Amino acid sequence: MTDHNEETRDQLEQDINEAADATEMANDEGLEVVDALIAERDQWRDRALRATAEVENTKKRAETQANDARAYAIQRFAKDLLGVADNLERALQAAPKDGDAATNGLVTGLELVQKSLLTAFENNNLVRVAPEAGEAFDPHFHQAMMEQPSDTVPGGAIIMTLQPGYALFGRTVRAAMVVVAAKGSGAGYAGGDNRTGENLDEKA
Repeated sequence: MTDHNEETRDQLEQDINEAADATEMANDEGLEVVDALIAERDQWRDRALRATAEVENTKKRAETQANDARAYAIQRFAKDLLGVADNLERALQAAPKDGDAATNGLVTGLELVQKSLLTAFENNNLVRVAPEAGEAFDPHFHQAMMEQPSDTVPGGAIIMTLQPGYALFGRTVRAAMVVVAAKGSGAGYAGGDNRTGENLDEKA
């Protein structure tokens, strides 16, 4: 009887151990499946992020190419119109300030034409570049024509604009011609340099 009980007990222990081994194996297989799913998910997520980035880059390239094409298409026409803008400005500068009613009416008309022309320029992204005294010199948009000493403007800054420039979509169509303050200019300038307007092109 005792032997029978011991056999039964041994059999139960064996069954329990086999069940435990089977459960552990099933758990290991289940974890492997979960790990595989996680890896696959991460792979698809990475692909989705790469695809999204590529779409954004393609969109930006297309926008840049469209802007370049549009700018190229109107750049030549814009350059032709700059002469009209220059002539209008010269006419207004030469117009008498205290003329009779007819003259004043003509000047007012020219001012309205100039305003309309500049508005049309801005609506088509052609922006007037006319730096004020004291502004920093920017070689991308300004062309230094002369260098002069100044007691009000620091060296390297702009003293005055000789001719306004224009930029189309942020790109220079014509650089603004400017006079630049000589090195050492600014408050307390002693005036040791007697040059009153050295042409930088000749200096070069």
